[in-house]
Amino acid sequence: MRTVPLAGLPDVSVVCLGTMTWGSQNTEDEAHEQLDAFVAAGGNLIDTAELYPVPPDPKYTGETELIIGRWLAKHPDLRSRVIIATKVAGPMPRNFVSAAREKALTGTLDPAAPLPRLVPEQIERGLAASLARMQTDYVDLLQLHWPDRYTPLWGNNVYMKELEGKHEQQPRSSEERVPFDDVVRCLGALIEKGTIKAWGLSNETSYGVCEWVHAARRCGVPPPVTIQNDFSLLDRRFESELAETCSSVNHNVGLLAYGPLAGGTLSGKGYSEPGSRHVLFPNFQARYHCPASRDAAEKYAQLAHSKGLSPTTLALAWAYSRHFMTSVIIGATKMKHLLENIEAASIVLDKDTLHAIDAIHRAARNPNLRS
Repeated sequence: MRTVPLAGLPDVSVVCLGTMTWGSQNTEDEAHEQLDAFVAAGGNLIDTAELYPVPPDPKYTGETELIIGRWLAKHPDLRSRVIIATKVAGPMPRNFVSAAREKALTGTLDPAAPLPRLVPEQIERGLAASLARMQTDYVDLLQLHWPDRYTPLWGNNVYMKELEGKHEQQPRSSEERVPFDDVVRCLGALIEKGTIKAWGLSNETSYGVCEWVHAARRCGVPPPVTIQNDFSLLDRRFESELAETCSSVNHNVGLLAYGPLAGGTLSGKGYSEPGSRHVLFPNFQARYHCPASRDAAEKYAQLAHSKGLSPTTLALAWAYSRHFMTSVIIGATKMKHLLENIEAASIVLDKDTLHAIDAIHRAARNPNLRS
């Protein structure tokens, strides 16, 4: 499997194994089978989060990291060969994630745990819990799961003046905004301590990327090396000004693309197949299977079939082909789908196919967006 360089870390595989279904839709045995197959195929980048599995549910919070930890315990020789990326949660309206940290560290849920915020003490506590669950003394990449400030998130695309100083998930006054420098100093201390090797962003904007990089320079801390944002045939926003911001000639922040199949919608069957995410959880990531997204996905599926490809292969091969791509996060509940997702990294789309993709996009730009 092809690898690409990433600042501050070993070269990473262009395919990143996503884990967000493990512990709810997937059993531990199934997850370990996926990990074994992924490593056997040459993959080394594994993405998780303290929040996983999703949709968020207090019953399962932290299970995904526990599953990874038990796999690492079975294969201690693999720890130095895999790159583990996890995420600390941003603001939420309930405290079950922070309560679960205490269960990981003390064995007991803390019903009085604070609401999640990206403040230094919670970042440190969240990381400590992730390390305990995964039975490791470091993670390679710690990501800030979403911003601790108001910005349009998860398909919202319009910045609203009246929401400044608040947050989609946790309204509060602007005086409570966490300074960038405070967070960066915390992350720098974790790098010096050796409990993380590098740090990254997620669900960020160009403004956020620039502020984090400038804060890192002010504080003498290594800058963020990755940004994990939504990116697919149904949401190509990254390829405009964010691609410029993150380019190697500017801030050199590599894209880890999530949602490349829009939760299965771009597979041609993922919003109707029994047991699929959108059937089981129709209100979770509903933007991925709204009517406009389905209509566009059908056009991409027709194009794929005309080229002798599956819709999944077309969508993923296109994502792998992007010049700004570091790694594409794939996820599957079935092994046959996982293997298909991995195989798509070896497919090269011809110019006619790429032009046809762009023509569909021009007629239906970013249908995932809700604003």
